[in-house]
Amino acid sequence: MNLPADLRALLEAVRRVGQPRLVGGGVRDWLLDLEPKDFDIEVRGVDFETLHRSLSPFGATDVIGRSFGVIKVRSVAGGEYDFSLPRRESKTGAGHRGFAVAPDATLNDAEAAARRDFTVNAITYDPFTHEIIDPHGGQADLKAGVLRHTSAAFVEDPLRVLRAFQLAARFNFSLAPATAQLCRTIVDTFSELPVERVWGEWEKWATKSTRPSRGLAVLEETGWLGHFPEIAALRGTPQEPEWHPEGDVFTHTQHCLDALAGLREWKDSEPARRRRLMLAVLAHDFGKPATTSHADRRGQMRWISPGHEAAGGPIAEIFLRRIGAPLELAAPVCALVVNHLAHHHGQAEFSDTSVRRLARRLAPATIDDLALVMRADHGGRPPLEPPETLVRINELRAKAHALELENTAPRPLVLGRHLVALGRKPGPDFKPVLDEAFEAQLDGAFVDEAGGIEWLRRKISAAR
Repeated sequence: MNLPADLRALLEAVRRVGQPRLVGGGVRDWLLDLEPKDFDIEVRGVDFETLHRSLSPFGATDVIGRSFGVIKVRSVAGGEYDFSLPRRESKTGAGHRGFAVAPDATLNDAEAAARRDFTVNAITYDPFTHEIIDPHGGQADLKAGVLRHTSAAFVEDPLRVLRAFQLAARFNFSLAPATAQLCRTIVDTFSELPVERVWGEWEKWATKSTRPSRGLAVLEETGWLGHFPEIAALRGTPQEPEWHPEGDVFTHTQHCLDALAGLREWKDSEPARRRRLMLAVLAHDFGKPATTSHADRRGQMRWISPGHEAAGGPIAEIFLRRIGAPLELAAPVCALVVNHLAHHHGQAEFSDTSVRRLARRLAPATIDDLALVMRADHGGRPPLEPPETLVRINELRAKAHALELENTAPRPLVLGRHLVALGRKPGPDFKPVLDEAFEAQLDGAFVDEAGGIEWLRRKISAAR
C-alpha cells in the first residue's frame, strides 16, 4: 500500500512504542484497487498517554475522547489521521451513542475486529510486515461483493443498517441474507437515530454511489424502506408497459438512478451537484402514486399519471426534511422534479421565451442540471430508449447555451436605479413596473440594458 510520506513518519514514530496497523475503510478500498481516502490506525501494546506523546511532535492533536482512545492528528504536511487503541464496546442504552467504550491494548486480532460493522471493514494491514490480518473472512466477502455482519453485536447500532444502504450503493455489494434478517429485527430502532446521522449516510449515497439502486434494494430487503414512505409508495405503482416495459415506478427509479451514476458529467461534478442531481432523480416520480389511474386514452385503457411532476415537488420537500437534508437543497431538487418533463411539453421547437422562463423556474438549479435528470429518466426505461427523446434534450441544451442560460437564470436588466435616472421617485409603484419589465424581458422585448431602458422610457411616456 502506498502511504503518504507524513503518515509513514508517524507510523515509524509509533512503531517505537507500539504496534500500528491500518484498519477499516482505507484497507478495504486498497484491496478493491481504489485509492484510499481515509487512513485509520489502530495501535496495540501501548497506553494512551505514551501514544499521545509519540504523535505530538508531528502536528496538532485532538483527543476525541480519552475513554474512546482516539487521537486525531493534523500533520504539518496537511494530512489528517485517526490513531486509536483497540477497544471493547458494550451496549448501555438506546441509539447510536448508547455504548460503553473501554480501550484495551491487549485484545487479539479477532476480538479487536469484532466490533466493526461488516467483515469487509474488519481487515487489518501491517504497514511494516505487509501482512493482511483477516480474522472474519472479509477478503472473501470483498471478492464476492457481499456485506456480512462481523458479529451478533451488529444489532446494537441501528446506524449500521443505513451504512449497509450506502456501502451497497457505493461498491455494488449485495447484503448477506443473514445480515438482512438481523436488520429486520431492529427495524423499530430507526427512531433512535439522530437525523444528522441519517443525513450523513444519505449524503454518502447521493454523492458516492456507483450503483445507487443497490442501496434501495438493501432498504427493501431489510424492511427499512418503510421509514421512507415517499420511496416505499413507488413499489407497486403501475406504469403503462408500452412506455415503461421495465416495471413499476420503484423499478423505473432504480434504473434512472443507475443511469445517472453512469453519466460522465455526473461523475465529474463536484459533490454538491452530484447530491442535488441524485436526490432529484430519486424524487422525480414521487408524484406518481397519488396521480396514477387506469383510464381511456384514444379508445384504449392505459396507466397514466397526469400532473405527477407538479405533485412530486411538495412530496420531495417532505422527504428531504425527513432525511435531514440541508434546507438549501429543497429549492433546486423540487424545481428539477417539477420540471423534469419540460422537453415533452410545449412547441415542436424550444423558443427563446420558453427557455428563459424555464431557466427562471429552475433557479437555483440550471438547465444543464435538468438535462442530466432528463437523460437519467430516459435511461430508466430499458429496453425502451427512443432516440427522439435525446434529440429533444440536446435541442434544449443547445438553445440554453445559445442564450447563455445553461448554468444560470435570467437576471432583470431593468432595475430601480433606471427608474430613478428617468426622474421617478422611489415608492410602492416601483415593484409593479419592474415586474412588468422583467416579464417583457423574458418575452424577448429587449435583450440588453440599453434596450431595457428604452422599453422603460416608452412605458413611462405611455402612462403620462
